[in-house]
This record gives sequence, C-alpha cells and structure tokens, in this order.
Amino acid sequence: MTDLAEAAAEPTVLVSTSGGLGRLTLNRPRAINALNLGMVEQLHAALDSWEQDTEVDVVLLDGAGERGLCAGGDVRGLAEQVTSGRAEDAGVFFRAEYAINARIAEYPKPFVAFADGITMGGGIGVAGHAAIRIVTERSQLAMPETRIGFTPDVGGTWLLAHAPGRLGEYLGLTGAVMDASDAIYAGFADHYVPHENLDAVRDALETRADPSSPTELVLLFDETPAPSKLIGAREWIDDAFAADTVAEIVERLRARPEPEASATADLLGELSPTGLAVTLTAIRRARELPGLRDALDQEYGLVMWFATTQPDLPEGIRAQVIDKDRTPNWQPATLADLQGDVAETALAHRPGVPLWG
Repeated sequence: MTDLAEAAAEPTVLVSTSGGLGRLTLNRPRAINALNLGMVEQLHAALDSWEQDTEVDVVLLDGAGERGLCAGGDVRGLAEQVTSGRAEDAGVFFRAEYAINARIAEYPKPFVAFADGITMGGGIGVAGHAAIRIVTERSQLAMPETRIGFTPDVGGTWLLAHAPGRLGEYLGLTGAVMDASDAIYAGFADHYVPHENLDAVRDALETRADPSSPTELVLLFDETPAPSKLIGAREWIDDAFAADTVAEIVERLRARPEPEASATADLLGELSPTGLAVTLTAIRRARELPGLRDALDQEYGLVMWFATTQPDLPEGIRAQVIDKDRTPNWQPATLADLQGDVAETALAHRPGVPLWG
C-alpha cells in the first residue's frame, strides 16, 4: 500500500476507550487536523454511543501530530462550494459542526480538551466549549475569520462576547493569536499544563486515581503561566474598541500613543470592511443573547449570508489560503464605501434550512 493510500485509509478521528476514559483524537496531522464533515459525524457518533455507556466516565479530545489540536475547518472546500453555487453543501457542514459545538458544551459527562499547539476557528469550536480546557506553552488560539473576509462562528462570538472589557471586539476583529496566558485571561481556556505533562494528565484521567474529580486531577498538573500580555494592553484596547463603528475604532487607534494601537489600525485597514462591520455587531449582539445555542443560531444566519451573497469570502480564501498572494480584492474596498446597514442586513438573513430544525 502506498503512503497516500495508507493516509487515505487512516481514520480521521481515532476513537478509543480505556479505564473509564473515552478518547477522541483528531487525526489529519498533515492538515493540522482541520475538520471536515466526516470528522464531525464521527465525533457525533462517539458522543452518542458514550452518553449512556457506564464504562465511560470522562471524554478527552486531543489532536494527532506535533502542530496542534485543530487549525479550523476546510476553507478550501468552502470556497469551492461557494464559487460553484453549492452553498447549501456548506450549510450541511455548518449545521453538523454547530451541533457538535453545542453537544460538547452540554455533554453530561466531563469533557476535557487539550488545546495544545494551533487551535483556531473550528478548533475553538471543539475545545472552547469543553468543561475542562487545557493549554500549554505551545498553544496558539485564535478566531482568525476576518482574515478571509468572514466572521467568527462555532460559538466564537459567545466566547468573545464574554471576554474581559473590549478584548472580544479586539480579538474578533483582528484575529490576534493568543498564547496560553492570553487564552486563560480571555476566557478561552482554564488550565495551563506544560506539554511534557499531557501524557501524565491523560494517564491520570484514565486510571482515575484519587482525587476522582477530573478537575481535581488536572489541578495536580496545573501551573501558573506568565501574566497575559493582554492585561497591559487593556487600556488602549478598551478605549479604542468601545467605539460604535469600525471606522471610529480605527480613528481612536490612530489617536493613541501606543505603537501597538497604530499597528492594529493598519491591520484593520487591510481586512474586509464587510467582515469587520458584521463581526463587530455580531459580538455585541452575542452579549445580549441568553446562551451558546442562541449565539450559534445567530452565527449560522451570518455565515450563510456570507456564503450565499458575499464575494469577500471566496476572495479572502483565495488570497490567504489558495494563491497566498495576500492581496484580496475586497468589495467594497474601504470602510468609507461600506453601506451603513450592512450588519443589520446580515443579521436579518434567514437560511432556507434552520440550524435546529
């Protein structure tokens, strides 16, 4: 069997049980375990089978390979679906993915996630809603959707909306990468465990040695990371990102003395005006919603609006992921050209097939 055939035959999610631990390992290491529909369906099947299984007490999610838990969803496939007029195929994936995000958050047994290495986009969706979220010195967490002319989803707006101060707006609009300290401070993770100790945590969860609570077990390995750099940046972030519009945020950033503020203004000037405007409103609306499922429902309407009506999504994927020329042709190209009601239009969109239908 050739290497390619072996890779094709390898399960994309490794499912196993041992000593009361149900283990789910995302297994597409060459793609940093990026999620596709088949993987999401396998996660659903495993959680269904374990929910009433008295032999499984705790569920652990981790990723194969050395690069990370999960780099996100299959954006190349998304771009092809959108440009070929098959947006409903994207809808099938989104509905399955958002259902697993909610299922993880609501799972009746303790759900532990190792957000080790790259954990972005869809990776946040499967790790960020777990009951016990572990990061390491290798962790890189982000919701980078605006970089491709899109908007945070997989419950990302719910997490962003509940970050301290205006960090949610900052992280959502810029797609900034968080290290372990940042992720804990922003509410995307709970515990810091050095990478070299993850196997010991896994073994402890499997053997269920006293103390028996999974959280108490993790605390045996929990260490205190360095202070988050976001703490020191709160002054300029909270000031600028409290503005009513993206244009006003940029204006406030330009007026700040911090070099980081000016660099952030430059970055926002490179991103999709439509994606930024919709993201800002989506995060703020999520603060008013009663729960994660409501945020997922809002996100579903937004992503289908992008997939069915907006050229910036496939263009952003082309520029950042496919051609990698980093020169997207946004439509409109500037914030000044943006229609003032674009976010309200996006939020009013109702997909033909409902998320929870």
